Parts: sequence; C-alpha cells; structure tokens
Amino acid sequence: MGIEVGGPLGLILLVLDVWAIVKTVNSRASTGAKVLWVVLILLLPLLGFLLWLFLGPRGT
Repeated sequence: MGIEVGGPLGLILLVLDVWAIVKTVNSRASTGAKVLWVVLILLLPLLGFLLWLFLGPRGT
C-alpha cells in the first residue's frame, strides 16, 4: 500500500536523511523548529528530505 524504497536507493535515502538530521541539529534554528524538522524527516523520509532541502534551516 505504501511506497517502499529498498536496495541501493533505500541506502542512499537513509544516508541523505541522516545527513539532513545532523545538519538540522547543528543549525541555528530554534529547538522547536529542529524537533519539527527531525520528526518530519523521520516520518516521511523522501518527502521530508525534499522539503528540508528546499525549506529547512541552514547550517551554522
């Protein structure tokens, strides 16, 4: 029913999501914004990453 990403694409998405979470935690955004972005990335890996890429907080 859901979209499954496996194999090499799943691994690439996992690495990109971890990178996005690390960059978000190290950003100057407020704690609430950081938590919101991390939850969004964890719940919706592909869409969350794409939204973070274009709209997310920037690093230090």
